[in-house]
Amino acid sequence: MIVFFLCITLNSVLVSGSSLSDKVDQTPADIYKEQGQTAIIYCSHKIDNYDKILWYKQLNGQLQYLGYLNVNTGYPEDGLNVTIEGDGNKDKNSTLTIKSLSESSSAVYFCAANYHSYEAYFGQGTKLTVLGDEVKPPTVTIFPPSPNECRNQKDKKLRKKTLVCVASGFYPDHVGVVWKINGNEAKDGVATDSAATRVDKFYRITSRLRVPAKDYHTASNTFTCIVNFYDGNDTIPYDNSTYGIEGKAEGGITREKYLKVTQGAKLSYVVVIIKSCFYGVFVAFLVWKLQGSARKHH
Repeated sequence: MIVFFLCITLNSVLVSGSSLSDKVDQTPADIYKEQGQTAIIYCSHKIDNYDKILWYKQLNGQLQYLGYLNVNTGYPEDGLNVTIEGDGNKDKNSTLTIKSLSESSSAVYFCAANYHSYEAYFGQGTKLTVLGDEVKPPTVTIFPPSPNECRNQKDKKLRKKTLVCVASGFYPDHVGVVWKINGNEAKDGVATDSAATRVDKFYRITSRLRVPAKDYHTASNTFTCIVNFYDGNDTIPYDNSTYGIEGKAEGGITREKYLKVTQGAKLSYVVVIIKSCFYGVFVAFLVWKLQGSARKHH
């Protein structure tokens, strides 16, 4: 019953972004450990009257209840090799200790402040990775939009271009992706995979940025994909950039082609003018010759 309650509460909090959840502080955000070591996660809150801390593990979308702290007494679930200690009251600290870590311990762990049958409010989560391989940073690649994208969109103002950023070859999967346009973080049109996908020993994550076609067809615009990778000590940014391509959206003429056409037209015009001048001079010469012949006959 309590697991069912936790599932409902977690969903409501994550969707609504409750202000009371902002009063629950959970640290650290990321933990790397070797097999056999111990991990400690801390939780505190600033909610009046709340005196219980619930703990659980989230793996592959499933919640596993780990136990709870009632005021200052911990009640961990049997057989999970965890210890729950501290004080559940406002401005106090509670800890979850996970012992004898194995690769199966890798998951996201949450704490939640609670009071009797009132709603529980969750912390930000702690991502624990028990290392099985050597830490390796990502390689970041940006793929340009497809030339066929939005060709069938008649309204030019609605035309969009999609840039794709792929971060690959990294381990473990503690990453976050941010897009920037001309140095400013892009909020609209960004879609990133909800989680990295494991490919053999490493991970891969994809993010997409949709921008107005006219913005992509502006050579002065810079599009940057930043992958923030936690290496166990620090969060390090790895990035790659691409630039807009000068020209109009599909269905129009590019600037390069326009310049070639106009230059060709100018050259043709100059040639016509020169020919006309020569023709005018030639006609004038013929008239002058004919007038000279007429005078001689008179």
